[in-house]
Formats: sequence, C-alpha cells, structure tokens
Amino acid sequence: MTTRKDIHNSDIPVLCQSCEARHGGVCAALDNHQLQALSKASWKRKVEPGTELVGDAEAVGSYSNVLSGVVKLTKGLSDGRQQIVGLQFAPDFLGRPFKVESRLGAEATTDVTLCSFPKAAVERMMKESPGLEHRLLQQTLAELDDARDWMVTLGRKTAGEKVASFLLLIARNIDPASPPPAEKTTFDLPLTRADIADFLGLTIETVSRQLTKLRADGVITIENNRHVIVESLERLELRCGD
Repeated sequence: MTTRKDIHNSDIPVLCQSCEARHGGVCAALDNHQLQALSKASWKRKVEPGTELVGDAEAVGSYSNVLSGVVKLTKGLSDGRQQIVGLQFAPDFLGRPFKVESRLGAEATTDVTLCSFPKAAVERMMKESPGLEHRLLQQTLAELDDARDWMVTLGRKTAGEKVASFLLLIARNIDPASPPPAEKTTFDLPLTRADIADFLGLTIETVSRQLTKLRADGVITIENNRHVIVESLERLELRCGD
C-alpha cells in the first residue's frame, strides 16, 4: 500500500532520504528536483580522526556537508605554528563558495562522515536557486556571530569559564540527530587535551586542572579520560560566566 509519505519521498534520492543535512543544512533549501541533480554528482565518505579534509591555501575543488562527527578548522603561520579557530558539526557546510583557494585547514577530530560535491555543481546551483544562496549566507552569518562570541570567551573569561564553555559547546552540538539535551547528557571529548588547550588559549595543565575542578564539584564525571557525563546542563551553564 502506498502512503502519503511514500509519495512525498518518491522523488528524493536514496542518498538523501535519511540525511540530517537535508533537513537542517543547506540542502534544506533545495527542492526534490534539485536534490536529484546534486545527488548525481555527490559522493559520501567516512574518514578517520586525524584525516586532513582541506589544506590551508589549498585549491578548492569540492565542498561537503558534515553528516556526523566533529571537524576542527585551523589557521597556520609561515613558521609552522597552528591555531584552532573553530569547530564544525553536522549539518555544517564545509567550504567557502566562490573562493579559488581555502583560507583555513580542516581536519577530522573524530570519525567523520561527509557528503561531498564538486565546486562547479554547487556554484551553478547557487545561481539557479536563490534559496540555496540565502541558506549559505545565513550559515556564514551564524558562524560570524559564533566567532564573535568566542572572541569574548577567549578575551574575557577565566580559565574555568573557558573550559565550561567548551564543554557546553560540545554538549549542545555533537549529536544533531538527537534533540537538544535538557538536563543530563553524555559525550566523548572530540579533542585531545592539547587541542582543547590550543582552542581555549590555555596550557594543557590548566585544562586538566579545570576539568578536575568541575569533576570535584559534581558538575561532570569523566570516564576513561574521554567520556564526559554532564550531570546538569544548568549547573554547567552557570560555570560559563555568560
């Protein structure tokens, strides 16, 4: 028996039917015909932690939707030093349209699943679909707002507030398939202690001390050095200094 849902999904590519990015990411701006066209040029891939996805100053040949996992964005200096400048979660769009080369590096920090498509296909579709261009602009502006908020975190918050803010960021974004947690939640840290320190502008020792303090105060529990249990999101929020 054919249901209304079957009819509604009949023109949606199989690749897209169970994809979270189709509902919450840039693909939500596309109709079924446009999804069909884009899916013919797209490919899905899974990568392991530590895999470079985009090189700093690399020629741009494709873009991707992050379907699962966490990606760190980095900016390098000429002497080899590197700074983590942001994190991306599903269903974020990885890449900057109309750029000849990337301005940031991107690396998987967990197991990551991507849906990728050629640069030419996306930019052609942007010209044909104002909705897609508008969606990408919205995401860019949201990332700009997040970057400004993070500047406040780095420039004005104490070490304890920085670590609490980082944990809250992960708790709210790491699993887009689940509804936003209202109280208790659990997750695995997607960054090493060294990367957390880099991201927060702290030393590794300071990060470890602040995690220990949060654990001693009963705000979090840490198992196997990576698995974090947040007993109360409200208590964690209070430690962020916002």
